[in-house]
Amino acid sequence: MADPLPFPVAPQRWAAFVLKRLGWSIDMPAPPGPKMVLLAYPHTSNWDFIIGLIARFTFGWPVRWVGKHTIFRAPFGRFFRWLGGIPINRSRPGGFIDDVVARIQADPHAIVCIAPEGTRSYVEGWKSGFHRIARTAKVPIALGYIDWGRRCVGIAGYVQPTDDIEADLAAIRAGYASVTAFYPEKAGRIAIR
Repeated sequence: MADPLPFPVAPQRWAAFVLKRLGWSIDMPAPPGPKMVLLAYPHTSNWDFIIGLIARFTFGWPVRWVGKHTIFRAPFGRFFRWLGGIPINRSRPGGFIDDVVARIQADPHAIVCIAPEGTRSYVEGWKSGFHRIARTAKVPIALGYIDWGRRCVGIAGYVQPTDDIEADLAAIRAGYASVTAFYPEKAGRIAIR
């Protein structure tokens, strides 16, 4: 992540126009700093990625996102990397967290987007990697959302991670209380599994 993104961060006008034409609005409070772990919740549909990507261009932040390594194979691998994707191999436990923390620490403007559910299907709880990354890198957790009920993309707030993960999860749950998923029944429970 030390290298700048390989494309200009601003087809902002085009992206804002498209988002508006699709009937979406943006609610982006100012970030507390240039580095963060940006949660993508709830993530229940492939449409979340498309709307989220358009929103990313609209607000112009240099967001990187993590995805399962298999989506980075040909023919789309180079394209997804060009869009800021970071492949993760789930069969290599632990190494992913160290790699992302190192990327965040090396880059003066590091925003890494993670879907804590780890899947678009319903899960009983989230993976804890997002919290471990943010706590180790000493960066806030941004509560990013795509609210299909209000047709709004934004950040519901920022949580500075502590050693008390349950208290942090309570703050995260409060931030997401009014957000509606594309498939509400698939939105994972905000708890660590």
